[in-house]
Amino acid sequence: MDLTQGTAKDKNARAKKMMLWFGIVSLLMGFAGWTSAYIVSSSREDWVSGIVLPNSFYFSMAVIIISSLTYILAKKAVKENNQKLGTTYLLLTLVFGIVFIILQFNGFSQMVAEGYYFTGPTSTIKMSYIFLIAMVHIVHVVAGIISLLVVLYNQNKGKYSPTENLGITLGATFWHFLDLLWVYLVVFMTFVK
Repeated sequence: MDLTQGTAKDKNARAKKMMLWFGIVSLLMGFAGWTSAYIVSSSREDWVSGIVLPNSFYFSMAVIIISSLTYILAKKAVKENNQKLGTTYLLLTLVFGIVFIILQFNGFSQMVAEGYYFTGPTSTIKMSYIFLIAMVHIVHVVAGIISLLVVLYNQNKGKYSPTENLGITLGATFWHFLDLLWVYLVVFMTFVK
């Protein structure tokens, strides 16, 4: 397929999708670097292997998976021209995104309550990585929430329809990426001791 062909609208849509995927690939590279450093650092003598992730991280994983499902249902509702239901599912996705962040900070509180800190004399290299990876992911979830707010705004303005739904598609793709990334990170940090 010749990417230079098509209407201006088609070209614009392809450009936006390509930019999103460039962003996702760059984020993957960043997290691949941090998880690789985590693996390399696990061979250090001062690596503490007995640390268990806080339960809130596992609960947050369930919440973000559910939020991906509500985003899928929102997109489906919009494609079926059920705008009210689409808005409801988008709002639920937003609530789940906020709950995810609250659970993350609860997880940080649990780690601090156990005496683990990001830096300082009681921190460990492993805990520093766990804090770093989770915090950077939260920053990206905040970006996902901002994009979701834009999608909600456009949805309320009636900009999406069964044939016009690029914004919701791009937002959902980014959200699903964040979901899969957190599932991977939790599984990674659980099993790479």
